[in-house]
This record gives sequence, C-alpha cells and structure tokens, in this order.
Amino acid sequence: MHDSLSANLMLTGALLLGFCGMAWLALSMQAHAQQVWQRQPSPAVLRLLRILGGCSIGAALVLCLSVDHATMAVLVWVMALSGGALLVAFTLSSRPQRLRVLAPWIS
Repeated sequence: MHDSLSANLMLTGALLLGFCGMAWLALSMQAHAQQVWQRQPSPAVLRLLRILGGCSIGAALVLCLSVDHATMAVLVWVMALSGGALLVAFTLSSRPQRLRVLAPWIS
C-alpha cells in the first residue's frame, strides 16, 4: 500500500471521478438534460457526456485498485459510485442547474 497521503489523494480523486461520472451519465439522459438546460442538447453532446461518464467511472476504479487489493478496492469503488449517484439525485431534485458546471461547453 502507498503512503497515506498519496492513498488519500487517490481515494479523493476516485470519489470525485465517481460523482462526475454519475453526473455525466445522468446529464446524458434527455429528461435530466432538459431539467438542467431547459432544452435538449444535440445527440453528439449526449454521446460525449455518456463517454465522459463511462471513462470517469472506469478511472475511479483504476484509482481504487491502485490504493488497495482488488476485493477492498471494488467495495470502495461501488460505495463511491453509490454516494455519487445519491448526491446527483439530490442535486437533480433540488437545484439541477448546479450540474451545469460539469459541462460548461453546453450553453
């Protein structure tokens, strides 16, 4: 295992990537995109958001695997994704416009 500072930084990065990945996947859905931007982004933009979400979730797994052994890393990764999904759901239900910061190129 790495020293505690780098391990903590990698786990923090995994948490952020998990949140961003879940948010980008949510924003790639037409209903949530409508909530956030009050219009439908193009299919190419939705596809880009889907790709960003998948890559971000995969990168979060890689960071978790680099910190701990596989069984613990997968557990931490699933918990990070669950927490990220919950935070995205709460944000979409209360202040969906705050998720615009994750896709500033969409206006």
